[in-house]
Amino acid sequence: MAIITLHTFINSDCQVCFDFARDIDLHKESLEHSNEKAIAGKISGLIELGEWVTWEAKHLGIKQKLTSKIVAFDAPNYFVDEMVSGAFKSFRHEHLFREKDGGTLMIDNFHFESPLGIFGRFVNWLFLKKYMTNLLKQRNQFLKGKIETSGI
Repeated sequence: MAIITLHTFINSDCQVCFDFARDIDLHKESLEHSNEKAIAGKISGLIELGEWVTWEAKHLGIKQKLTSKIVAFDAPNYFVDEMVSGAFKSFRHEHLFREKDGGTLMIDNFHFESPLGIFGRFVNWLFLKKYMTNLLKQRNQFLKGKIETSGI
């Protein structure tokens, strides 16, 4: 299983960062380049514990669908989404929010496992972990910009 951990400092309070991070509409906007859209489940607004969303997007040149569900939730400290169905063998994305230096440290722990056994591990090593890291960094920078320019 591969793990990606990212730390993003945002000049805002935890509740604002928490809410922006679970906003379906902002998620779509942050990944516009992949034509990401919510097509089933919770398709707009703030996702809550027990809710799920099915995403459709084009990643690595392939149109894909992925359904994830919020399985843990403690506002404004953390929420966790896990894949229900999709291209990965499994994934778990932990979104953590900690007060720090008058702002918020947003921490992503993204655990994922590719299908196809040893071939999947090779794909992780070759390019998938880097691709996912860049995707998460792009989303975090988008959120940081949106939050810090919102004046909230």
